[in-house]
Amino acid sequence: MTARSWLAPARPAFPGPLDDPAERRAIRVELVIVFGITLGLSGLRSLLSLVDSLLQPVPLAQQQTQLNVPLAVHSLIDLMKQLLYAAQLIGWGALGLYLLWRAGIGLARIGLDRRCTGKDALLTVLLAALIGLPGIGLYFLSYHLGFSLAVQPSTLGDTWWRPIALTGSAFGNAFAEEVLVVGYLLTRLRQLDVNENGALVGAAVLRGSYHLYQGFGGFVGNFLMGLVFGRLWQKTNRLWPLVAAHTLFDVVSFVGYALLKGHVSWLP
Repeated sequence: MTARSWLAPARPAFPGPLDDPAERRAIRVELVIVFGITLGLSGLRSLLSLVDSLLQPVPLAQQQTQLNVPLAVHSLIDLMKQLLYAAQLIGWGALGLYLLWRAGIGLARIGLDRRCTGKDALLTVLLAALIGLPGIGLYFLSYHLGFSLAVQPSTLGDTWWRPIALTGSAFGNAFAEEVLVVGYLLTRLRQLDVNENGALVGAAVLRGSYHLYQGFGGFVGNFLMGLVFGRLWQKTNRLWPLVAAHTLFDVVSFVGYALLKGHVSWLP
C-alpha cells in the first residue's frame, strides 16, 4: 500500500458543486445563519476582546484570560452548568451535521463513520503530537514576546468532578470546531465551487478569529492548526481523527494545567 492510498482510503462519493442558483443562494444564507449564531459570532466577540485588551494601559502579557471558570457557587450546580456548556457546543456541531444530512450528505461522507478505526487512531496520536507540542511552544514564545495574554486553561476548584468537566469541555470544543469549521464549512464551500486552497485559508482564518481573545499568538497558532487539519481532511475525508486529536490535546492542556498550577513556576 502506498502512502497516497493510506492517506486517501476509499470513501463514499462526495457531492460536486451545485448548479442551481437558488440552492447556492440558500447555502450562502445558511452559512451566514449558522456561523452568525455559533463560531462566527464567537470570532467577532473575540476580536472585540482583543481590541479591549490592546486599549488597556498594561501590556498583553500582563493581562489574563481564563477558559474554564466556575459558573456557580454550589458545587453540583457548577458541575451541571459546566456540562450544559459542553452540551451546547456539541449541539452546535450537531446542527451542522443535521443540515448536511438534510441535504443528503451523511456522516460517512465527511468521515464520521467507523470504516478506518485503526488508521483513525494512528492519525489521532500523530496529530496530537504534531499540533499539541509545537502549539504549546508557540504559545509560550508568543507570551514571553508580549504578543499574548496569560492564558489560564482552568480556574476550577479541586473538586472530584473537575476532570469530568474539563474532559467534557475539551470534547465539546473539539466537536463543535472540527464539525463546523472543517466537515460542515468545507463541504458547503465545495458545493459552492470555492477553490480548495481558498476554502482552506478561509476556514483557518475563522478558526483563528475566535481565539483572538488570547492575543495574536492564539490567532496564529490556531490558524496554522486550521491549515493542517483542513488540508488533512481535504486529502483523507476523515473527521474523527481531527475531533479525537483536538480533544486529546485540550484534555492534556486543561487537566495538566489544573494539576500543575501552583507546583511549577513557569506557568502563567
